Amino acid sequence: MTAFTRRGFVTAATATLAAPGLLRAADAPVKLRDLYTRTGEFSDLATSLEGTRIAVDGFMAPPLKAESRFFVLTKMPMAVCPFCETEAEWPDDILAVYTKRIVDVIPFNVRIVTRGLLELGAYRDEETGFLSMVRLDDAVYDRNG
Repeated sequence: MTAFTRRGFVTAATATLAAPGLLRAADAPVKLRDLYTRTGEFSDLATSLEGTRIAVDGFMAPPLKAESRFFVLTKMPMAVCPFCETEAEWPDDILAVYTKRIVDVIPFNVRIVTRGLLELGAYRDEETGFLSMVRLDDAVYDRNG
């Protein structure tokens, strides 16, 4: 039988009170920079979240084409599309986002939160030719977070 101690009670009570805060922290948007190491590799956080639904905040870059189910999320507002041609040139401050529905374009200078399934590794979109190294699939987005 386990003896009841004041220390045990305080530890259990603290853990119980902290748990809701930990759950909220897990739902908090991931920063684009946290998906990469300083050397441009995927971070431990990125690899641990691969295949799960995450939230990422940023700005919608101008779309590559009208009536698309795809857009690029950027760390900073960009008036022009920031995509690259090769894997070696892939910047660590953008994220390809694939949605179920046609994208309702939001002005490039309005912050949004995007939620979707995190996928890592090279992928070239057949329709647009856009090459991504990291992307959200089955994504939704909104202005308010």
